Amino acid sequence: MNDQKTRIPQLEGHTCFACGTANPRGLKLKFYHSDDAICTDITLDKHYEGWTNMAHGGIISTLLDETMSWTILYFKRVFFVTRKMEVKFMRPILVEKPLTVKGRLLESPDNTRIRARADVVDSQGTPLARSTGEFVVLPEESLSFVPEDMKKEMIALFQKYPTS
Repeated sequence: MNDQKTRIPQLEGHTCFACGTANPRGLKLKFYHSDDAICTDITLDKHYEGWTNMAHGGIISTLLDETMSWTILYFKRVFFVTRKMEVKFMRPILVEKPLTVKGRLLESPDNTRIRARADVVDSQGTPLARSTGEFVVLPEESLSFVPEDMKKEMIALFQKYPTS
């Protein structure tokens, strides 16, 4: 297995809770490409706690959804939304412990739906949670709710990603 981590360029100055750089309460996730996966490393602090010393399930779901989303952005370079996702929690996920979230594409039924998977693992690679999701591709012309400048930024971002 190749341990090389290639940082993925992201948009700066946006307020997305998961990956935005301008959200003071956000996770500020940074992604990298390693082998066939898109990954992020994070250590959650006590602000993201549910039960004592355990990460809140909603935060874990956010990590999984965002990692699947960046996997699609990187490999497919399309606009999309999450249609559905299923999360399986396998072991307690403790705060203040290093985690890696790894996303991979799955076989998709057609060009309008994309399937992906993400796994949360601890520093020894032990699986802690897994999600599979289905995402719906949105044609650019149907994105009237997205400001034009953000669409242009996203398209420019897509062009920075290497072709497969």
